[in-house]
Amino acid sequence: MLTCNIDRTGRKVRLVVGAVLESTGLMLGVIWYLGTVPQEMIWPAAGLWAGGTFMIIEGAIGWCALRALGVKTPV
Repeated sequence: MLTCNIDRTGRKVRLVVGAVLESTGLMLGVIWYLGTVPQEMIWPAAGLWAGGTFMIIEGAIGWCALRALGVKTPV
C-alpha cells in the first residue's frame, strides 16, 4: 500500500522541511500559550505542527502523498 516512491534526496528534504514546520508550529503554539499573539493563532500553529509531523513520517517511510496522487514533485 505505502510503497517507497521517493529517493534518498526526497526523503532528506521531507525530513528537514518537516522538522522546520513542526518546530515553527511548536514555537508559535508556545507563544500563543504565553498570550503574546491573538487567540486565532492556535489554528495556524496546529496546522504547521501537524503538517510537519506528516512530512517527517513521509520522509521516514520514503513515501510521498503527492506523488501517490500523481503530482510530479521536483525532488
